[in-house]
Amino acid sequence: MSEPESLERRQLRELTRRFVARDVLSQLDGWERAGEVPRALHGVAAELGLLGVGFPEEVGGSGGDLRDSLLVTEELIRAGGSSGLVAALFTHGIALPHIVAAWQRDGRPESGGAAELIDRYVRPTLAGARIGALAVTEPDGGSDVAALRTTARRDGDDYLVNGTKIFVTSGVRADFVTTAVRTGPPGAAGISLLVIDKDAPGCTVDRRLDKLGWRCSDTAALSFTDVRVPARNLVGAENAGFAAIMREFGTERLSLATQAYATAQRCLDLTLAWCRDRHTFGAPLTGRQVVRHRLAEMATRTAAARGYVRQVADRVAAGEPVPDEVAMAKNAAVAACDWVVDQAVQLHGGHGYLRDAEVERHYRDARILGIGGGTTEIMNEIIAKGLGI
Repeated sequence: MSEPESLERRQLRELTRRFVARDVLSQLDGWERAGEVPRALHGVAAELGLLGVGFPEEVGGSGGDLRDSLLVTEELIRAGGSSGLVAALFTHGIALPHIVAAWQRDGRPESGGAAELIDRYVRPTLAGARIGALAVTEPDGGSDVAALRTTARRDGDDYLVNGTKIFVTSGVRADFVTTAVRTGPPGAAGISLLVIDKDAPGCTVDRRLDKLGWRCSDTAALSFTDVRVPARNLVGAENAGFAAIMREFGTERLSLATQAYATAQRCLDLTLAWCRDRHTFGAPLTGRQVVRHRLAEMATRTAAARGYVRQVADRVAAGEPVPDEVAMAKNAAVAACDWVVDQAVQLHGGHGYLRDAEVERHYRDARILGIGGGTTEIMNEIIAKGLGI
């Protein structure tokens, strides 16, 4: 997105802003209190074509590439939404790509297992009729995906799944869950992906998780007790799930990086307006050098993060394998966001500490960005590996 923005992308920005203004802003506080967004919102976003951005038209998407989906993420936050809303409304961005990628690797068949998964899960989700989630993390595993313990044992034409998952975004509302399971030996070589219908006997929501931020995004702990899953719900080849998960992590991390710099930009915009309007001791806050310099630093860090993330997104969209650059972009954007949102609350003073201040919500929501999709520490390990150390 470093080149001049096309007319189509400018129109996509405007469409996203209209969606936020018309369908989000007046309701967002209520969704925060409810702990979820309504299912109807998925239908509205799908009708506008927003849910399908970045997915091929052949599977019910709106077309475009990674940069278009990141554009929607950025504009949704800058227009007054939140990263929590992105997590709630666009969970399919992590639930569906593995299915679509497997279908593409199979040669885009018109029938067969891969095509059936497209018809049963991808198309209705992009149409806003179903909600998908991704379940990888386990209570005792954290970031160590290769150590997961949830098992899927073949039993005739089915798999029997047993285990637990945690931190499942949209896990309460989801109709199906793309789930990482162990079908083979210990380690990365024994992991597969299965699509599990939430209403399958033995699949239960253990509990809804109460969180610091992303409060409008429901998060669940799930358990599977002898859940019978048709073997045709296998995504790709058996025991090939770890590589599939790792491939899609890059897109998720760039989304989180985009959420970070967009949140920083939104907080900068809000703080600029506040400091221009707020008067103390007979002068606006912008009349004080220390405030002006703080705002200048906020703008600088935000712009630097935006430029770098977009540059890396361009390379990924062009097909370059740059996992270390993706990790750098995520860490750089998260660091900028952490600092900017903190300064935004500080410059808002006591008002910034109140629940009715938008910067307060962004302050809480931002904390997950350095944890989700791989922690800052995991990103540093990837960067170190790229450095050959």
